[in-house]
Amino acid sequence: MKPVLRQVTHSPEYSFVVRKDAGDDMLNTWHYHAEIEFLYIRRSAGTWLVGDHIGHFQSGDVVLTGANLPHCFRHEADHIHHGETICVKFLPEILGDHFLQLPETKAIRSLLNKAGTGLQLTGSIKEQAAKLIETMLTDSPGQKLVHLLQLLQDVSESRDCVPLSSKGFIQSPGSSDEERVRTIFEYTMKHYHERISLDTVASLLNMTRPSFCRFFKSKTKKTYVEFLMEVRIGYACKLLVEDEKNVAEIGYECGYNNISHFNHQFKSITGKRPLEYKRDYLEQNS
Repeated sequence: MKPVLRQVTHSPEYSFVVRKDAGDDMLNTWHYHAEIEFLYIRRSAGTWLVGDHIGHFQSGDVVLTGANLPHCFRHEADHIHHGETICVKFLPEILGDHFLQLPETKAIRSLLNKAGTGLQLTGSIKEQAAKLIETMLTDSPGQKLVHLLQLLQDVSESRDCVPLSSKGFIQSPGSSDEERVRTIFEYTMKHYHERISLDTVASLLNMTRPSFCRFFKSKTKKTYVEFLMEVRIGYACKLLVEDEKNVAEIGYECGYNNISHFNHQFKSITGKRPLEYKRDYLEQNS
């Protein structure tokens, strides 16, 4: 199954889309679209895949995805019925080539280029962008455009934008290579808590183990073992701050049978031991 091309319908009154989705309307598959998109997670939590990046999102997060960058947001089941997101989608063409070549729009032009890898907004710009996106829901048509430019300018001036996907990730939507990467992503998301061998994932693509290893690293700029570790530790971070299980139980639930190995890999990814990570998180969000 290839990433789905999503066509965005515009109304006669607007040149771009500002839309609130709730419940089942938030659900999506591995897809891409020609529009650049700001997505504000108003109320939900789950896992996002942006290019070759995988991570966990929660209420309040804001992400910017570039044109034709495959992505998927997997909302957890208990958030589906009461969750909400707001998206702002626009074609870069609505700004005009001449406008984007002005010296005053240099920062915005640079931001749109960086959006090709996907950007997660953090710090004060995350809250600032969320407020603007909220306002755009009820704006008049002209004010929506003014606030879109304000949003782009504010984000372009911020240093609190974290790249998500690697620059080396394949950018040709619908290619056979992208379909293969998607197959591995999907399998890993379903089975990361189990023992996964390289021979097993290689067989999904009808490849030998060495061929698969070369293929995966050439497309994602990381080994499959590194990718699997990121998936498991990412989920462990979520459990640490949301669950009352102890470290050993969380490690086991994430696919680790050896607590020492879990602690070692957790620190190699986050720079902290599991309990240090939980303590720091709770202190910062208390």
